[in-house]
Amino acid sequence: MEKLNAILTFIAENGYWFVLAGLVATFCVRDPRKRRSLVRVLLIFGGIIVGSIFLAAAYGKLKPLPGFAWSWRSMKISISMFAIQVESYQILSPSAANWVAHVLPFFEVFLGLWLVSGIAQRFSGLLATLVFVGFMIAISYAYHKGLKIDCGCGIGPPVEAGPAALLRDGLRFLLPSLLLTIGAFWVRTKPARPAESSPSTAVATQLQSSQ
Repeated sequence: MEKLNAILTFIAENGYWFVLAGLVATFCVRDPRKRRSLVRVLLIFGGIIVGSIFLAAAYGKLKPLPGFAWSWRSMKISISMFAIQVESYQILSPSAANWVAHVLPFFEVFLGLWLVSGIAQRFSGLLATLVFVGFMIAISYAYHKGLKIDCGCGIGPPVEAGPAALLRDGLRFLLPSLLLTIGAFWVRTKPARPAESSPSTAVATQLQSSQ
């Protein structure tokens, strides 16, 4: 499990570089058909990258505390600790924070696997983007209130809720998700057909070539 977590965390923290490189490559391809084909390939990797973010986040929230083995009991303890982090944002009541802490990690597993599968990528990407926006709003709220708390995302070392966490989440998490969503919707649009020349234009072209 630790090796899997290391792989997921590496992809989650560094996948945005691949996304940015893919964005540059997309604009460098001028042929519409080749560009569309390239975007389809990039969407496969984009789904894996954004999906890994949610899977790594879920792992960070569910993993046992030091000295505990993986079990349902150890996960309940980890969830209880996460509930304290959710409540520390001072947005939800204790009961609501506890409910969110019990639901969110498993929702992240579901959304992560959905993104990796590539099924209905427009909707999974849109949902992922909305989730990231919600996280960033919560971090902004905590920073505005002057709360010195951990952002609680579960990925990598703890980061205090504030500008650093917003910059990290915006660049590493929100940007890949947003580009994935835009790309998924774009490939579903019908490609523009080249304008067909009218009969009069064709006759004029033949006359000019014969002169």
